[in-house]
Amino acid sequence: MKQKRQTAAVLFLAFFFCLAACTRHEVDIKPVEIKPIHITIDVNVKVDKALDDFFGDLDEEAQPE
Repeated sequence: MKQKRQTAAVLFLAFFFCLAACTRHEVDIKPVEIKPIHITIDVNVKVDKALDDFFGDLDEEAQPE
């Protein structure tokens, strides 16, 4: 009697795992949208420093000693 239960349990588990192995999965790959990126860079600091360097030399020449 005990052997019949074990055999039935093994057959049930084998049947269950066979059904579990028959699953189907689908993965949808959607296209990726790439949008342009607008970047604003403030260069006033570099321009101000360059102008100070340029006109600083002229200011030093114009000052009386």
